[in-house]
Amino acid sequence: MRKSYSGEFKLKAASMVLDEGQSVPDVCTSLGIGPTALRRWIDQVRQERLGSTPSGAKAITAEQLEIQQLKALLRQKDLDIEILKKAGALLLRDTNGRSR
Repeated sequence: MRKSYSGEFKLKAASMVLDEGQSVPDVCTSLGIGPTALRRWIDQVRQERLGSTPSGAKAITAEQLEIQQLKALLRQKDLDIEILKKAGALLLRDTNGRSR
């Protein structure tokens, strides 16, 4: 079974390479993780720092997590607005139909 790591752990591991200048093999050894996973996390953190999250991936950085949550909230609000517009149109049509 594959191990699962928290976003915080992934961010810390990637930061050890990106910000602290440690080598990938050193970080892998010290944290007990594989180099492929670490390189993937490093690439994702780089992308997130530039403002995007790879499709299908969960955000690692707090900023990208917040962006994902805000986008989801915005989608929900857009749906709410569409529902209210349709309901308003139905009520208006019903009211106009009865007043004649």
